[in-house]
Amino acid sequence: MTNAQDTQHTFVLADLAGFTALTAAHGDDAAADVAAAFVAGVREMLDDHEAREVKTMGDAVLVHVSDAHRALCLAECAVGELGTRHGALGIRVGLHTGPAVRRGDDWFGMTVNIAARVAALAEPDEVLLTEDTLLTSAPPPQWRIDRLGWRPLRNVPDPVLLHALRVRTSHDAGLALDPVCRMAVHPDAAATTLRHADRTLHFCSTHCATVFARNPRHYAGHVP
Repeated sequence: MTNAQDTQHTFVLADLAGFTALTAAHGDDAAADVAAAFVAGVREMLDDHEAREVKTMGDAVLVHVSDAHRALCLAECAVGELGTRHGALGIRVGLHTGPAVRRGDDWFGMTVNIAARVAALAEPDEVLLTEDTLLTSAPPPQWRIDRLGWRPLRNVPDPVLLHALRVRTSHDAGLALDPVCRMAVHPDAAATTLRHADRTLHFCSTHCATVFARNPRHYAGHVP
């Protein structure tokens, strides 16, 4: 039996930027703990935004929200709160609004697929949304939303008009970025520092500092 939905649904796909680098630096157990903490943090926000978790996929979580405005608020909170903590990875978020089909506890359709593709284009600490989400979300005037233009998405027939919601980032919060594992590091809580190219780099651990010192050219490009 087809369970097509005539109403509009907004899907939020959020994942962790730098998760592979973190895994390589600190191992599977530590990476799994970071992913679990991220998902738990998102779950704590769901009720306040009348959102429902659809599923998790490793370091990513897919959320369904009936109201596009609440979905955008959820995305802003996830990046602005979870992504600005010492030891956090950058968070990338993509949103799209449209029809979708439900099967059991899961959702299917191009709306879900496009949300995932949009998230894949996001930079760390960035929220990307489609024109469809923007037009139905009624963002408050104090929010800064920049039009990025039309972007092709993999396996999507037509380009999609994207916008970026400017949110509070780890840099705004005064955190540094460990160039090896990509974790946000509060300067006062850094395990150690190194000087490189006339800059002070902060590291979450002496292990990451040692790895950097062995091959600084490999990691220097990761310094913001």
